[in-house]
Amino acid sequence: MHALMSFKFQFKTSPFSKLKCSGARRKINQNNLNKGQHLKKNISCASNSFENSLIDLQEKICKEASDADGSGKIFITDKWDRGENGNGGFGITRVLQGGHLLEKAAANVSIIRGELTPTRAKAMSSRGRDVDPAGGQAYNAAALSLVFHSANPMVPTFRADVRYFQVEGGEGWYGGGADLTPFYLFDEDAREFHSFWKTECDKHGDHLYSKLKAWCDDYFYIPARKEHRGIGGIFFDDLMSNADAEKMGDTTLLSCADPQGFTEAVARGLMPSYLPIADKRRGVEFSEAQRHWQLLRRGRYLEFNLLYDRGVKFGLDGGRIESIMVSAPPLVAWEYNVIPDEETEEHRLMEILKCPISWI
Repeated sequence: MHALMSFKFQFKTSPFSKLKCSGARRKINQNNLNKGQHLKKNISCASNSFENSLIDLQEKICKEASDADGSGKIFITDKWDRGENGNGGFGITRVLQGGHLLEKAAANVSIIRGELTPTRAKAMSSRGRDVDPAGGQAYNAAALSLVFHSANPMVPTFRADVRYFQVEGGEGWYGGGADLTPFYLFDEDAREFHSFWKTECDKHGDHLYSKLKAWCDDYFYIPARKEHRGIGGIFFDDLMSNADAEKMGDTTLLSCADPQGFTEAVARGLMPSYLPIADKRRGVEFSEAQRHWQLLRRGRYLEFNLLYDRGVKFGLDGGRIESIMVSAPPLVAWEYNVIPDEETEEHRLMEILKCPISWI
């Protein structure tokens, strides 16, 4: 059973000017941001600079991905406002479809301002954040997310994001990560990907990679299937500075000396971590059966997103559905009780996904 998911976007431009910590604002959103000032009390300068870096990075990534794709297809741009008159923030959703390397690629920026619902507040409070579980606190959030679905089943799916979240009157924290979901496993590619991210993590603390790798393995798990979605990478949330963690007196909190610097380094590393692997495998020939296996595995990808992904659940609680579901694969397949034959590459992949291993 094949399910085709299609999305329509209008072509729009997004001429953002550089946002400075001095207080300058993007001209295109001056009115919207002025109307939402009541939601921005005590929002730090770090938030402003991070928002601007995401918009710049989105443009750069889309250019790199389009060039690498080589089909002549470009990312269409859909700019949207959230809330009445845009006083709840804005976003830019960019999508490339039907490419040579990328069957579908999405790069989404969301700059959101609002008040925590009880559902969101309770979930955040349960993770140790200083949030009233009853909700009602104003918040500011900024995120860049990527999902690249490959045309060739020998090229893995790539998912990545970086984000910042701040509740009114409190310290902000960072999150992000990058991971691969292969359909056919090339061990050298897995080692290359994990080695890349260990090198980046070690620049900011030799404790980071092992924690972020384990967190990624734990997070991208499908309990109903008793398997992991892919071969992992890194994943982090609630990252704060060492100084803030010391103030809170909790040694279990994830921290580093410069959380914004680390998160921005992750953002800069996204394309270098993936494109060399994708380019290496894009010309590998594949059969119809291997293409079908790719669609079946995409079904698992979508199952995780809809059933377990925290970001999707957060977005569905009042978010913009098109920008949330843009991560869905363009084609997926489900069949009843698919069990690969032993001593096949499909079977080997499934064995690895049942129990993650150390790649470096």
